[in-house]
Amino acid sequence: MTAPEILALTLRAEAGDRPVRAIEALAALVVNRARQAGRDAADLARFAPGATAGEAWPALLARACRAPFLFGCWMPRHPRRAALLEAARAEDSALAICRRVAVRAVAGALPDPTEGATHWHAAEVLPGWALGQVPSAEIGGLVFYRLR
Repeated sequence: MTAPEILALTLRAEAGDRPVRAIEALAALVVNRARQAGRDAADLARFAPGATAGEAWPALLARACRAPFLFGCWMPRHPRRAALLEAARAEDSALAICRRVAVRAVAGALPDPTEGATHWHAAEVLPGWALGQVPSAEIGGLVFYRLR
């Protein structure tokens, strides 16, 4: 599976029912994680485990999508896993939108409305790690954070 397809499936499973701006913001977050992984050894292990220094950009993006515990849809027993598998089977309009966004992200042609965010959650939940943190952006029901 190609990096744009992995990113598109991730976007579809995690934000496919949200506005296009939210899908683009989530794609920008993946780009931010991949960029950080390409610059720093600690972030490489965190955001793109298994990658090696100097690994190609598309491979880093794909690894950033599939890194353990960063996107629930790739975890075998997570409830969003079903959405990922369904998206892979179905050719719906949301997946088509996610594919267009993914191609732009891989090409480096996607703006970052999250201000460098590397963490996110849906607005309807508040994970423990987000307590006391100041969001960098709230877009389409998704809340983004730039954590160090």
